[in-house]
Amino acid sequence: QVHAVESGGGSAQPGESLRLSCIPSRNIDSITIIGWYRQVPGKQREYLAGFESGSRATVPHRFSISKDSAKNTLYLEMLDLEREDTGLYYCAAVIEGRTYWGQGTQVTVSL
Repeated sequence: QVHAVESGGGSAQPGESLRLSCIPSRNIDSITIIGWYRQVPGKQREYLAGFESGSRATVPHRFSISKDSAKNTLYLEMLDLEREDTGLYYCAAVIEGRTYWGQGTQVTVSL
């Protein structure tokens, strides 16, 4: 079992950037897959980016993902935010075939 705690969400204006953090309750390098999802209003939760043990990270367009093993922290840096990025951002960890979700951190992009 693992617990993940996200932070770094908040309000931003279009074009600004935010960096989210996720700290799991166990060694981040021991987690098979750890990554970021988001849920925007009216849509299903979607995968954004993640690390799979032994593989490189998969990262879409304006987002970048990084992992600091010394701080046991996963980051999601979001550049050039758009209003459509508003939503609840989750960190998820997969261990032995089971997915553990954090509580989420809210990101709101508006003028």
